[in-house]
Amino acid sequence: MNKFARLSLFAAAAIALTACGNKEEQPAADASAAAADAGGEVVVKIGQVSPMTGPIAHLGKDNEFGARLAIEDLNAEGVEIGGKKVKFELVSEDDQADPKIGTQVAQRLVDAQVVGVVGHLNSGTTIPASKIYSDAGIPQISPSATNPDYTKQGYKTTFRVIANDVQQGKALGEFAVDNLKAKKVAIIDDRTAYGQGLADEFEKAVKAKGGAISKREFTTNTATDFNAILTSIKSTQPDVIFYGGMDAQAAPLAKQMQRLGIKAKLMGGDGWQTPEFIKLAGEASEGQYSSSCGVPRDKMPGFAAFNDKFKAKFNTDVQIYAPYEYDAVKVLVDSMKRAGSTDPKVYLPEVGKTKLTGVTGEISFDEKGDIKNGAVTVYQVKGGKWEVVSTVGGPAQ
Repeated sequence: MNKFARLSLFAAAAIALTACGNKEEQPAADASAAAADAGGEVVVKIGQVSPMTGPIAHLGKDNEFGARLAIEDLNAEGVEIGGKKVKFELVSEDDQADPKIGTQVAQRLVDAQVVGVVGHLNSGTTIPASKIYSDAGIPQISPSATNPDYTKQGYKTTFRVIANDVQQGKALGEFAVDNLKAKKVAIIDDRTAYGQGLADEFEKAVKAKGGAISKREFTTNTATDFNAILTSIKSTQPDVIFYGGMDAQAAPLAKQMQRLGIKAKLMGGDGWQTPEFIKLAGEASEGQYSSSCGVPRDKMPGFAAFNDKFKAKFNTDVQIYAPYEYDAVKVLVDSMKRAGSTDPKVYLPEVGKTKLTGVTGEISFDEKGDIKNGAVTVYQVKGGKWEVVSTVGGPAQ
């Protein structure tokens, strides 16, 4: 046998062995699938999106921690769905509070075959991402996006476990006029879907109560120098300055108001009702007002136990939305249990039928996906801590 003939024979034998190997491996794969079908553990992926880098990374991490705690509790519980034991896996993405990146990571989660998404944190990223989830038929529950437009789009996949800015802006505007006796109010917003949207609703409520808007200005969600805006506002002598935005900007705003000798009270929404605002603003935080969507923590049925676990696990305090993030994960899984399936197409109709007592309270949704009986609580910084002033809405006590 010559050299080339021997090489050909060896090649043919190798191909034959490879083919035999492929034929032998296939039954093993089928056996593995059969074991899963017979009740083996099934891995189910849930997506989470928040800004985990940038100026509000502390809020994004807070959200992620809430989701991670929910996943750990569910896996410890040993959940079974449709007769199969399920192990949940969190797929967490950083959208940097950027709408463009938000849509990119949304598509990444769809490609990763997550069965549901908790997020995004900001309205500006939540709204554009919602179309991608809707097109894929994946339920999306935001723990923190408050712009009303999120649930006005008509998507069957969009839900939120927190009050929206129509409720929050109204509560703040009425509080400014009725409680603080403000006759003239100046407004600044960061031009994001959240900041501008909340400021618009606040303005409507102030005007409806007979208050006047002395000045309306805007900035960006990365600015830290507000001296020119505040100098312009100071000449109008407002009783209250409202800021629609997040704590990374609200804190330097408060400090610069103090340096310029502006006596007006600073007011805002849930974006800066945080421990971080007090930390960053220091003594300039004292006496300022902000709101949070939800009842006070001591009125939340499960917050005490949640807070203990959260601190033990992450060695940090809850910022704002972690309890709502935790509840959002639980809503998704509760819906899967009731449907007997982790398939989004099967369990999606059950999400809208939710009736669940979560860490934050009673959770059920209206026809748009907004939480029913959403509460808003107004707080004031006193002695370096946020103290409850009043609560509007929520379930009957």
